[in-house]
Amino acid sequence: MNTRKDTNTGAREPRQLLAAAQGGDERAFERLVEPYRGELEVHCYRMLGSLHDAEDATQEAMLRAWRGIGRFEGRSSLRSWLYRIATNSALRLIERRPKRVLPLDYGDPGDPHDEIGEPLVESTWIEPYPDERLPDNGPASPDARYEQRESVELAFIAALQHLPPLQRAVLILSDVLGFAPGEVAESLEATPASVYSALQRARSAAKERLPERSEQDTLRVLGDDGVREAVDRFVAAWEMADVEAIRSMLTEDAVLAMPPWPEWFRGRDAVSDFLAARPLSQTRHWRLAPTKANGHVALASYFVEPPERVVRAAALLVLSLAPDGHLRGLTAFRDPDLFAHFGLPGAMDLEDTSDH
Repeated sequence: MNTRKDTNTGAREPRQLLAAAQGGDERAFERLVEPYRGELEVHCYRMLGSLHDAEDATQEAMLRAWRGIGRFEGRSSLRSWLYRIATNSALRLIERRPKRVLPLDYGDPGDPHDEIGEPLVESTWIEPYPDERLPDNGPASPDARYEQRESVELAFIAALQHLPPLQRAVLILSDVLGFAPGEVAESLEATPASVYSALQRARSAAKERLPERSEQDTLRVLGDDGVREAVDRFVAAWEMADVEAIRSMLTEDAVLAMPPWPEWFRGRDAVSDFLAARPLSQTRHWRLAPTKANGHVALASYFVEPPERVVRAAALLVLSLAPDGHLRGLTAFRDPDLFAHFGLPGAMDLEDTSDH
């Protein structure tokens, strides 16, 4: 960006910042759009199902906004204008990238006694999103149908990825962000009638794929003490490789998935048999550290292979709980590169994990 700089933009009002940005002040532009950058990234994540793709789309949107700020006339709010740019950046990226899914949507459940194949390394899988990057809980506006954390739960993100791009954008803009129909139509350069039709179809299709109870509802039913008790039981059982203890925590139809591996397992017996044969087979020792992803309770898993004194990142475990504290789903994102996005180290001395 070939612009002049203004070093005294900190105390400016938005109107003054806008005028300065339209005059070529890059720093004024950065201060003008910074309050929206985080929520725009989450918006792109909902559209794309990928943390990395969301970062790319947000960066492209910011660049396009900078190039177009001189043409912004204020007929809509700055926020609406930025969302329009970000939505279209995400739509362009959807055209160039394969659809993101979870293993449950990729094929049938596997047999835990079969050999595990090779991971699919292409950009196929939904990626987890750090809770610390999410806006405050609650709806984005009084007209929104979903809470902010509810709208990034894994089941919700997976359901969105099955919608055609236009329906996906309309549902997010309308029901997650609460934009008025006219704003949505303008953002997508569509007619109000086509937006209404797309919204009705999107709501119907999403409802078929979403669970009856959201993870946020379940966490509220359990309360802080109930969640803490369930997590403490799971951590103790996993670190002790106590498969029977974990089995007792699973619901009858519990699901285990492990992207980027396409194999997944359904049912208490299948999940516990796989855990006993693979990750909890006593050939590795584990340490777990708490984190949060997609509005779910999550744990960072580290492994240590004696006689080493270093634990290394293995997977992010995203838990889906039942209202009675049992475990109905476990998605293990087996990509150590994700740890940095959650502020987690890729390796630690074994002594540093002694409190876990």
